[in-house]
Amino acid sequence: MTQLLTNARIFTGDEILQGWGLRLADGLVQELLAPGASAGDTAMTDLGGDLLAPGFIDCQVNGGGGILFTDQPDVATISAIATAHRKFGTTGLLPTLISTDWESMTAAAAAVQTARKQGLAGLLGLHFEGPYLNPERKGAHDGAQIRPLDNTALDLFASADLGSVVVTLAPEMVPPGTIRRLADAGVRICAGHSAASHDQITAALGEGLAGFTHLFNAMPAMASRQPGIVGAALADRNSYCGIIADGHHVHPTTLRVALAAKTAGRMLLVTDAMPSVGGSGDSFQLAGRTVNVSDGRCTLADGTLAGSNLDMATAVRNTVNLLEQTLEEALRMASLYPAEFLGLAHERGRIAPGYRADLVQLDDDLNVRRTWIGGE
Repeated sequence: MTQLLTNARIFTGDEILQGWGLRLADGLVQELLAPGASAGDTAMTDLGGDLLAPGFIDCQVNGGGGILFTDQPDVATISAIATAHRKFGTTGLLPTLISTDWESMTAAAAAVQTARKQGLAGLLGLHFEGPYLNPERKGAHDGAQIRPLDNTALDLFASADLGSVVVTLAPEMVPPGTIRRLADAGVRICAGHSAASHDQITAALGEGLAGFTHLFNAMPAMASRQPGIVGAALADRNSYCGIIADGHHVHPTTLRVALAAKTAGRMLLVTDAMPSVGGSGDSFQLAGRTVNVSDGRCTLADGTLAGSNLDMATAVRNTVNLLEQTLEEALRMASLYPAEFLGLAHERGRIAPGYRADLVQLDDDLNVRRTWIGGE
């Protein structure tokens, strides 16, 4: 079915086109139409001057809609989480498995493989966050699940039909050559929940380390004589850094400094979202512990942050209002840069002919009015 969206401010990924239209067909963008261009016989949808942007891509989604992926790693859970986050402009995501047992890890992989075969809307792959972490920097992860990496897990991460696979691990906790082996298999390795030194991170980058999970959180702070993982991340020109721009995980000034320091196009927004996003209630369970949701924060009883209550639309607004980035850059951090990180920039992250019709309509306050995934 052909659709024509008109009277929009279209952010292409490069610039905002005022009053343009868009022709969609077969799940793709077919044509961008200048103001006044003929629509032919195609029925038109007037967007009333709203902003039309590439759909948001979230590489770290623990839960949503009242469900935690780690608790129920099945197709129904993936669908529920994707549905919950779609309301906030997310048209593609990686369900994220928090450090857990081997049975749950294999179940999660099987669920993603099945869901991909079914064509589940919004599913891009799978993110394993742990359990191969530094217990000193475990954060809210269950310390009882943290363990050494073995060959069986390496084979699982490189499994076919998982889509884009991200693995968060502590580089100092795995043998030399491990990151290279996984990178060569197409897995994107991110350093996180780590106390690695600058030299250890430099070595990991040399093996193919692709990025850093929730920069600043669950890792030592940078110091003048010990740049550590943060300093290595910001100095490296090729790797990507995920940031949680909720105003709680990292002070906005710290993120502004990081954005100024890091190579342009290498900082991307993630939510680290928990079941509370798109759900109800003021608490949920995480590995037998109660997580309280209050004032936009998810915390354990001792005050430890346990994921976030952040959605991608709010992250974009915060990036503009708190981090003082342009609207265009905030949108790129939520769409184009994640697409590039995941190797999907040939089909997502822009509005251009031949790209997927994964779109988000935003009002003047950057609230989501509607989303399209594959034109629907």
